[in-house]
Amino acid sequence: MKRMWLMLVLLAAFSLPLLVKGQGCSVCTKTAASLGEKGARGLNGGIVYLAALPLGILGTIGFVWWKHNKHDNQI
Repeated sequence: MKRMWLMLVLLAAFSLPLLVKGQGCSVCTKTAASLGEKGARGLNGGIVYLAALPLGILGTIGFVWWKHNKHDNQI
């Protein structure tokens, strides 16, 4: 039962952002096109800057989880 709930939560978590990403992409493209080369580079840098913290947190959690599971499987 827990596995089914986990699958449903993961499916919802990965399918919902796809809808939002499709809409935001055209807006970012139009904004970057109107800003010029320097503004577009700044917009891209801002996106990377804002994505770094959540990706770092998720990467750290994944690494700790992987190390913990690896340790449990060896015993």
